[in-house]
Amino acid sequence: MVSTLILLAIIAIVVFYVIGIYNKLVTLRNRFKNAFAQIEVQLKRRHDLIPNLVETAKGYMAHERDTLEAVINARNQAVTGLKAAAAQPGDAGSMARLGSAEGLLNSALGRLNVTLEAYPDLKASENMQQLSEELSSTENKVAFARQAFNDSVMEYNTYKQTFPPVFFAAKFGHGADASLLEFADSAEIQAAPKVSF
Repeated sequence: MVSTLILLAIIAIVVFYVIGIYNKLVTLRNRFKNAFAQIEVQLKRRHDLIPNLVETAKGYMAHERDTLEAVINARNQAVTGLKAAAAQPGDAGSMARLGSAEGLLNSALGRLNVTLEAYPDLKASENMQQLSEELSSTENKVAFARQAFNDSVMEYNTYKQTFPPVFFAAKFGHGADASLLEFADSAEIQAAPKVSF
């Protein structure tokens, strides 16, 4: 009788421990998905600011149409990449495509900034200064949100790979590791791009 109670107690402890592992995996996965949602909010804001920036610059830069079109095309690719990544946060392919699209957008914005240097009247425009400030602020928020997402992904992956959760993760539907979000040119620009008009 006593040995049966001890055996039942041990089984109950093991069951509760496994339930705890499952709950922690779900919690960590939900954390990194929430962190991605914060990136999504900031990237959508950034993507919404770019057409305003281009429209403001159009009046001053009529003969720089190729540069403006490159920014809009890169922005559209980034919007598409964001939609795909939002459907599957942490998926390696989605994160790579989003990172590449955002890298192209950063590059196009950098070329636009170089081009804008030749237009002092545009740089002095109050509307352009306000857009510049909002874009810079949003870039900083994107960087912070991306760091929070990558930290959450790292915590999730680390927990999944530790002992004993490694034995249960795949069985509970947590097989593949979540991927970090790295922008294509993040090695070149460690800080948010500088936008000055």
